[in-house]
Amino acid sequence: MREELLRELRKITPEEERLLTGTRGIEKALYMSPEKDIVEADKLLEAGKMIQIRTHTRFVHFPRHTHNYIEVIYMCSGSTRHVINGEDVILRQGELLFLGQTATQEIYPAGEEDIAVNFIILPEFFEYGLNMMEPEENQLRSFVIDCLKGEREAAGYLHFKVADVLPVQNLVENLIWTLWHKVPNKRRTNQATMGLLFLQLMNCTDKLVTDERAGQQKLVISVLSYIENHYREGELSELAESLHYDVYWLSREIRKRTGKTYTELIQAKRLAQAAYLLSATGLSVAEVSEAVGYDNISYFHRIFQKRYNMTPRRYRLGEKNDKIDKKN
Repeated sequence: MREELLRELRKITPEEERLLTGTRGIEKALYMSPEKDIVEADKLLEAGKMIQIRTHTRFVHFPRHTHNYIEVIYMCSGSTRHVINGEDVILRQGELLFLGQTATQEIYPAGEEDIAVNFIILPEFFEYGLNMMEPEENQLRSFVIDCLKGEREAAGYLHFKVADVLPVQNLVENLIWTLWHKVPNKRRTNQATMGLLFLQLMNCTDKLVTDERAGQQKLVISVLSYIENHYREGELSELAESLHYDVYWLSREIRKRTGKTYTELIQAKRLAQAAYLLSATGLSVAEVSEAVGYDNISYFHRIFQKRYNMTPRRYRLGEKNDKIDKKN
């Protein structure tokens, strides 16, 4: 991170000054209602904002609490110790911690050089970035967002140990710089940047740690990540071997935890990719069929029509007409 930005983030805040001169404990009214242990977005977000950042308040113990928003913590320097759903989590420089809306969190006091940035994010902030990349439908990204929004069983936390992943670091710094300096008219840019950040993080599932209680979510993330990268030729037996699971057990767990079979997940990804190729490239229908893993073009036609209620050719023409209408 640029030193000039880090200097800004390192400054002692008025709240921290009070802590250093004798105030004990957090000022609860800054974060939550008196009768609740829920940190509220309304307390931290300016009116009309869907995302905001603040530096993590150092020198104080934050007692156990939850949030009614999605919190993302980025460690700029040093480290912080968290207890999330009863588990110790040490967040180190360059790492990201995503907290779902159902996660309980406790934070131990941080020192002066332990600089963290908290992103306060309403779930709807993510929608633009996801819709922007809708032609390349991504089951993995959607699954993670649903977990964080609380629409699936609690994922607890997602801890990405990505200090050595330069694209992630650049995207996070861009977000922090724009939000910290309150650059006007940047909502769409920030939403798109968050979408790109998710794309990068979904390529880093080998650097992802989740809580034990959310082990099933981690398994689904691993399965969907494999499908994203191997949808053309990926075999369940190969996936099972790489994850060190029995293939029959894994097959049952995938169906149990996603509501779909492995074959159905593969097919959904292939067809989504086919739809993208039809709308964004000049490949023939036969070439698209082969590109997504279907050698039998008649079979490809049949399942594509079943999924989109039209032939691949009509889908392509419809997409072209939509683009012309938008230009006009």
